[in-house]
Amino acid sequence: MPSELSALVSDTTPGRGALRPARSWLHSDAPSLSLNGPWRFRLSPTASVVEDFAADGFDDHGWDSIPVPSHWVLQGDGAYGRPIYTNVQFPFPIDPPHVPDENPTGDYRRHFDLSADWSDADRVVLRFDGVESLFRVWVNGVEVGSASGSRLAHEFDVTSEVRPGGNVVAVRVHQWSAASYLEDQDQWWLPGIFRDVTLLARPAAGVEDVWLRTGYDNGRGRVDPEVRADPAAFPVTLRIPELGVEQVWASAADVAPIDVAGVEPWSAERPRLYDATVSSAAESITLRAGFRTVEIRGDRFLVNGRRVVFHGVNRHETHPERGRVFDEAHAREDLARMKRFNVNAIRTSHYPPHPRLLDLADELGFWVILECDLETHGFGKVGWAGNPSDDPTWRAAYLDRVQRTVERDKNHPSIVIWSLGNEAGTGSNLAAMSAWVHARDADRPVHYEGDYTGDYTDVYSRMYPSVLETEQIGTDGSRAPLLGCTPAQGARQRTKPFLLCEYAHAMGNGPGALDQYEALVHQHPRLHGGFVWEWRDHGILATAPDGTPYYAYGGDFGEVVHDGNFVMDGMVLSDDVPTPSLYEFKAVVQPVRLTFDGDKLALTNLRHSADTSDLRFRWRVEHDGTLVESGDLDTPVVAAGGSERVPLPSVAVSPNAETWLTIDAVLATETAWAPEGHVVATAQLDRSVRHPVPAVRPRTEWRPAAGALTLGIAEFVDGTLVRLAGRTVTGPRLELFRAPTDNDEGTSDRLDGSDDSHAEVSSADLWRRDGLHRLTSRRVCVEHAPDALRTVDKVSAADSALSVMVESVWSLDDGELELRVEIQPSHGWQTVWPRIGIRFDLPDGTAPVDAVEWFGLGPFESYPDSLHAARTGRFSAAVHDLPVHYARPQETGHRSALRQLTLKSGDSEVFSLSALPDTRGRRPGFTLSRHTPQQIAAAEHPFELPDSTTSHLFVDAAQHGLGSRACGPDVWPEFALRPEARTIRLRITSPE
Repeated sequence: MPSELSALVSDTTPGRGALRPARSWLHSDAPSLSLNGPWRFRLSPTASVVEDFAADGFDDHGWDSIPVPSHWVLQGDGAYGRPIYTNVQFPFPIDPPHVPDENPTGDYRRHFDLSADWSDADRVVLRFDGVESLFRVWVNGVEVGSASGSRLAHEFDVTSEVRPGGNVVAVRVHQWSAASYLEDQDQWWLPGIFRDVTLLARPAAGVEDVWLRTGYDNGRGRVDPEVRADPAAFPVTLRIPELGVEQVWASAADVAPIDVAGVEPWSAERPRLYDATVSSAAESITLRAGFRTVEIRGDRFLVNGRRVVFHGVNRHETHPERGRVFDEAHAREDLARMKRFNVNAIRTSHYPPHPRLLDLADELGFWVILECDLETHGFGKVGWAGNPSDDPTWRAAYLDRVQRTVERDKNHPSIVIWSLGNEAGTGSNLAAMSAWVHARDADRPVHYEGDYTGDYTDVYSRMYPSVLETEQIGTDGSRAPLLGCTPAQGARQRTKPFLLCEYAHAMGNGPGALDQYEALVHQHPRLHGGFVWEWRDHGILATAPDGTPYYAYGGDFGEVVHDGNFVMDGMVLSDDVPTPSLYEFKAVVQPVRLTFDGDKLALTNLRHSADTSDLRFRWRVEHDGTLVESGDLDTPVVAAGGSERVPLPSVAVSPNAETWLTIDAVLATETAWAPEGHVVATAQLDRSVRHPVPAVRPRTEWRPAAGALTLGIAEFVDGTLVRLAGRTVTGPRLELFRAPTDNDEGTSDRLDGSDDSHAEVSSADLWRRDGLHRLTSRRVCVEHAPDALRTVDKVSAADSALSVMVESVWSLDDGELELRVEIQPSHGWQTVWPRIGIRFDLPDGTAPVDAVEWFGLGPFESYPDSLHAARTGRFSAAVHDLPVHYARPQETGHRSALRQLTLKSGDSEVFSLSALPDTRGRRPGFTLSRHTPQQIAAAEHPFELPDSTTSHLFVDAAQHGLGSRACGPDVWPEFALRPEARTIRLRITSPE
C-alpha cells in the first residue's frame, strides 16, 4: 500500500477537508437533490488502487452499477465479497491504528445535473448519512474531504466544486480503517454507502441549525430555543400554531426562552406533538415539539415528575436483504409491533439509527436511550492493552462521534438519555465525551455501562446481572459488593437510578425469568427496568445448496474469524415473526395489572402517565376451553399509578369441566399501532370444581408374558407396543435429552448449584458427557394380568454406570386404555436433566399425523420459567406450526399443563389421550415434532434436518427451564430440573 494511503487509513483523525460542523438533521423547505439510486461501482481487493478514478473525464462505462444506499457485500450474489459477523473479536489483527493491506475498497461514481437556479445558493452541501468505514469524496475531480464514523452524518461544503449542468461525485470507501477499531459492535461488518446521499442548497439567509429545548410543569410548557444563523437571516420567527405561539426574534441576541400555557405533555404513552416552524425570509424549518422535563431526583429517573420504568429492547438496524439500509415502512411496522407487545423503550445499540427512526419514535411514543457510534470490545481479548478509550491520540475521534450523535438528534423528545457507547472499557476519552455532553445538554443524563464506579455518568447501569445481584443493587442499606467497585464507590452507585442496559439474552429458545426481574422493579424504586438483548435476529437471507432459502449467520459466508449464530439473539426472527419470548415479554410487562381478590378484580394502572380511558375490559367464561358466556366489565377510569377493585361477573361453574374466567384489557379504539380490540393485558382465574384423581387399581396376578397381546386399542408383541388405534406406533421410550438451546450451550455464570469444576462447562456438554443423547435400554421383565401389561426397562448410556428404571403399565379400566409410566433414576446423577419424558414414534404410513388439537396451556410454547404468556384453553395447530423455526435448530414446541390431546391426519382423528395429574397435582406437557432431539441437535441450519417419514410425540413429566445463559444467568434453581422420580399417567382413546 502506498505510504500516503497507508497513513490515511491508519489516521485516527475523524475527518478532513471541507467537512462542516455537526448540526441537527432538519426538515427544510430549501432545495435539495437526492443522489440515491444507481451509482457506477468498482471493487478492489486492496486500498492500493492508484488510478485517478475521480477525474472529471474518467470513463466509468465499463464499471458495474450498484444501488445507493446499499452494502456492496449484499449485492452481486457474492461478486463483491461477503458479510462478516463478529461479536467481540476483530476480524483483523489487533494492531491499532493499522489495518491489513487486504482492505476491500469500493469506488463509486454518480453523474447528476444541476439546474441554473442552484447558482443562487449561498452554499451547496453534500451530506452522507452513513458510510462504512472511511470514505473520501471528490466532486468534479476535486477532492473535498474525508470522514469516518460509519453511523454518523457528515456534510461537505462543495460550493466551489459544483456547476450548472453535468456534475460527477466520486467516493472511495475503505472497508477497514483506524475507525474500525471503534466500531466492533456485535453485528455484521457491512461496508458501503448504506444511508442516503443528498445535495443541499443552503440559502444566504437560511437557518443553519435549530434546537428547541422543551420543558413541562403542571400544564405549562417552556421552549428554550437555540438558533444558529447568519445575522442576515434575522428576523427569525418561531410558530407553534396549535398553541398560539408566534415569536419573532429580530436578532440572535433576542432569542430567549418562552413559556407556553395550556400544553399537553409528551410521554411514551401519550406522545403529544406540536407542529412548529422556525423561519427566516429564505428558509422554513419544520419540527415536531414534545414538551417534557427529564430529571434525576435522588435515585429516581423522572420524566414530567414521574418515575419511568423502561420495558425496553436493544435495537440494531438490520434486515435480511438490505442489511442496515433503512426502509421507513418496515421501520414503522417494526415500531408498531413493539408497541403491540408492550415495549415502551429503545436503546439504539450501539449507534445512532437512521434519523427518521427517531421521528417515528417521537410520533408513536418510546423512551429512547440514544447511543453513540462506539465500541472497542475486541481489545478485551488482549486485556484492554492499547484500548483507544484511554489514549489521547484518539480523543478527537471520540469527541467527534459524540458531538455528531448529540447534534444530529438533539431535537427529539423521545430521547431521554444519551449513551456514550458500549463495551469500550473505560478511560479519559469517555470521561471527556461525558463532560462535553453535560456542557452541551444539561437537561438529559449520560449513560455508559462500562463506568462501573460512576466517575462520569449519571445513572448506574449493568448488563446481565443475576436476579440476586439486581436485588442487592436495589435494596436500601445493602452492602453487597458491586462489580468493579470499592465499598465507597458501591455506596455512591446505589444513590443513582439503576437500569439494566442489557438483560435476558433472547437467543434461540429463551430467555427465562423475565418475571423475576420485573418483580424487582416494583419492589425497589431505584430499579428502573431495562432493555432485553435484543429486538430481532440479524439473519441474512441466503440459499442452501439444495436451493432452500434460509437465514445465514456467522460462518455461513466462509469467514475465517466469526462468532457463529450469536447474531441470532432477538425476540423477533429475521423474517419478522415474533417468537414466544416476545409474547412472554408482553405478558410480564403488561401495563395494567389484573389480579383476583375474592369476587373482585383488582385493577392497577402501572403506566407512567396514561389513565385507562383508552381501554375496555372484556371477560369470558370457558368450560374445558369452550366459550359459554362473555361480556364487558363496568370499570372506572383509573389514573396512572392508581388502583380500583371491580366486581367480577357471576360465573357459571361446570360440575364436570374446568371453568376458567379470562379478563382482557383491550384497546377501545384504533391507534396508530394497533386496531380496536387489541389485547394489552390478560389474566385468568380458575373457578373449577376439584375432583380426586382416580386411584390406580392394584393388580397382583402378574405372570410372565410373551407373544402377541391386545388390550383394547393397543397391540403388543413380546411386551412391545406395535399398533395403537389401528396404526403403527412404537413406544413409550424414555427420553431425557432435548436438542440443546443456545442457552443450554452457554457457559456464563451458573446458578444451579452444580460443582464449581463445571463453571465453564455448558449444561449441554454435561448432558452429552452423561450420554443422555444416546440412551439404550435393557428389558428387565415383561408381565401380564388378565387386563394389563407391565414392562420394566433399565435405561442407561454406554460407558456409564448411571441408569434409570422405567416401569410401564398398560391396563384396561372400564374399557378405557390407560398407560402409567414410573421413572426412577439411580443414585449418582450430578447434573440437571433437560427433560423427563416418554416418546412415541408414529410412522406416516398412508395417513401422516399433520395436526393436533389440545386442551392445556397455549397457544405458544412454554417452559417452567416462561409461562406468563400461556393461558389455559383449547387450541389447534398444524404440526409444522408447533415448533418455532429458530435459525439454529434446537429444543422448541413444548406445551405445558396438558389435559387432553388429539392427533389428527387431515380431518380424521388418529387417537386422543388425556393426561392425569400426578399425586402432587402436576400435569405433563407435550411436544409433537417431525424430528427427534438427536436429529435436531445434529443440524446447524433448518435445511440440514433430514426428510422425515415419522411424527414423534413426546409427553414430558417435566422440562428444564430456559434461563439466559447464552450471555447471562443460568436457569434459576427453582426451575432447574434435577434427576428425580416422576410419574406419567395417560388415558388413550380412539375415534368412534
